[in-house]
Amino acid sequence: MTKMIQCISPVDGRVYAERPALSLADAEAAVARARKAQSAWAARPLAERITLVQAGVKNLNALKDVIVEELAWQMGRPTRYGGEFGGVNDRTAYMSGIAAATLAPQIVEDSATFKRQITREALGVVAIIAPWNYPYLTTINTLVPALIAGNTVILKHASQTLLVGERMFEAFAAAGLPSDVFQNLFLTHDVTEALIKARAFNFVNFTGSVAGGANIERAAAGTFTGLGLELGGKDPGYVAQDADLDAAVDSLMDGAMFNAGQCCCGIERIYVHESLYDAFVEKSVAWVKALKLGNPFDATSTLGPMAHRRFAQIVRDQTAEAIKAGAKPLIDPALFPTDDGGAYLAPQILVNVNHNMRVMGEESFGPVVGIMKVASDAEAVTLMNDSPYGLTCSIWTADAERAATIGAQIETGTVFMNRCDYLDPALCWTGCKDTGRGGSLSMLGYYSVTRPKSYHLKKVTK
Repeated sequence: MTKMIQCISPVDGRVYAERPALSLADAEAAVARARKAQSAWAARPLAERITLVQAGVKNLNALKDVIVEELAWQMGRPTRYGGEFGGVNDRTAYMSGIAAATLAPQIVEDSATFKRQITREALGVVAIIAPWNYPYLTTINTLVPALIAGNTVILKHASQTLLVGERMFEAFAAAGLPSDVFQNLFLTHDVTEALIKARAFNFVNFTGSVAGGANIERAAAGTFTGLGLELGGKDPGYVAQDADLDAAVDSLMDGAMFNAGQCCCGIERIYVHESLYDAFVEKSVAWVKALKLGNPFDATSTLGPMAHRRFAQIVRDQTAEAIKAGAKPLIDPALFPTDDGGAYLAPQILVNVNHNMRVMGEESFGPVVGIMKVASDAEAVTLMNDSPYGLTCSIWTADAERAATIGAQIETGTVFMNRCDYLDPALCWTGCKDTGRGGSLSMLGYYSVTRPKSYHLKKVTK
């Protein structure tokens, strides 16, 4: 019997969409077609590949109204926030713009005697295993450079956002992308892991949980398949005594609560200098109380449901455990009557927290944040580093040199000063520790999906 992959809508709990999962044999056939199509695709001029990719993204924009509605049903984001198109377009434009220079041969010597250079070649077939929280943005991060560099791509999207892959395939096919260069497949975890074990792919980019990344690594063990793993985070913010208090509150609370807290680089713990602590907490509570939890199709809703009731339950459990251990909740859930004990979850701020609590040590990925008082930069650094994760940190200070000094001590992929929860396509998106390895975006994003080839040519002289 064919297994169905289902999306259970967090809006009303019904099966919003379902698709039949491919068998291993059918998946292998799809990968074989991708491999066969790759050499011809890579042989096309770079400018043509860029034009086709840009046309695919343009077609995606034409589907905006449909996509915004589908995202609300699939993962609960309020329609007022749109469908990720600003970031999709910016990242596509930047990665397209740097492609020629990044992929051009690096000439070491071109003399009468020798020509020595380093070129970059496509890896072959790239698999993208994409998450549901920012389903278009996270896919674009790897899809655009992979295709432009001459790879063919297999996309496996999360079941929670299973329509995203269909929309992307539709947009790129309409742009004239050759058959089998980009395919969207509905795959189970078992089939995906079987393909990786069988060396079906030259590179796999996975964005998801630490446990999921570990499964990918185990499947790839001994295959020498390239891996890019963008995993969990517990991103900290630090508010120093010279910070702009109002700006820090507005940005850090938005970083903690936007998208129902379901952001890879969302703020999950905050350390505030003792001189600003009371004022920061007071203003943060007022900020969160102004949110409106509701149906994502309601134009007044600023906070929608979490993507699945089981995700919300993780946050409820962490919060309850922390309160039992002495944490103090500052938000009365009664202010958010839409909280139904399921996917709709009231936001929460916790104080009197410590690092023995799961809510301060494990990824929450929901609308809860713990705030701790610190006496110095050194104490803040120690606490920020007391985590198995390392994606981003956000430092709030009026002194750029101070931020750089603190940032140099933090074990993280990105150091922000006076901002947070933002991806700049000119900078490598990367992490350390259990957050994973590899990187996307920037010129290094192209290096992930290409291999270097050296030419050492001795010329014949007469």
